[in-house]
Amino acid sequence: MADLWELADLTTPWCLHTVATLRIAEHIDAGAGALEELAAAAACEPRALHNVLGHLVSKGVFEEPEPGRFTLNATARQLLGNTFLGLDGIGGRMARAWETLPTFVQTGRPGYAERFGLPFWDDLAAHPELAADFDALLGPQSHGPPNPELELRDGWDRIRTVVDVGGGTGAMLTELLRVRPGLECTLVDLPGTVARADGPFAKVGQSFFDPLPAGADLYLLRSVLNDWPDEPTDAILRRCAEAAHAGSSIVISGGVAPDDAPRRLEIEMVLLGGRTDTLAEFEERAARAGLDVVAAGPQPAGRYIVECRRS
Repeated sequence: MADLWELADLTTPWCLHTVATLRIAEHIDAGAGALEELAAAAACEPRALHNVLGHLVSKGVFEEPEPGRFTLNATARQLLGNTFLGLDGIGGRMARAWETLPTFVQTGRPGYAERFGLPFWDDLAAHPELAADFDALLGPQSHGPPNPELELRDGWDRIRTVVDVGGGTGAMLTELLRVRPGLECTLVDLPGTVARADGPFAKVGQSFFDPLPAGADLYLLRSVLNDWPDEPTDAILRRCAEAAHAGSSIVISGGVAPDDAPRRLEIEMVLLGGRTDTLAEFEERAARAGLDVVAAGPQPAGRYIVECRRS
């Protein structure tokens, strides 16, 4: 039987967030191993810091070879350079957003604005440093390395032009062009995000709720639909359908799961009210947008992919 109190204990997560915020691992790595040295380097009260580090030592993070002296072990080394656990960036927003989970469960809508004053995307727009953190988080650390070896129902020979809708800073297109250099690719994302993109593709800074570049052979929606509730998800799919030609493929990765997949709570649900459809639910949603599902299933890299065409 699982220990309910152990499951509910927040001590370890908050100790990790705290030492990451204070850059304790970096201070130890720089040679400040004694408690007084660490406390001075991190501007902490020594006894309070000792309590936090002592708890983490008991959980296998850091080692205390003698009282009041700390060293890094393999687990603690994962904190080096880890800005996403710190509370002073996007990691802090995500950690504190869990306080709003009751609002999401009770209403189906995010409570992020109640906690931070603005909805999530507006909060990023108002704080460029958070937006940059978020862009970095959407790299391999979050969604896994972009896999350019997408299997399309009718293969790649007919694909000449690709639009990555909500593609962040272009990691997917960069990988896709590496293996298929003859493609003409376009990145679509908000202006501030596109400005941080650096790759051999066209860049369009706009909302994907506005009309998309028309006539591409392939529209990619990678880890996009899972960030939005029902109505915005429908609107994004309609924009793709409007932009596509009769033979275009619209490929969705994220936001759709097999009908028998277990339900999971994801951070984007808490931050944004996002959702993941079963395939049957998504087929109805796609039909409302004027799309037919022509293929669905796991790819060799493991991600579940759905391919659509205009009805």
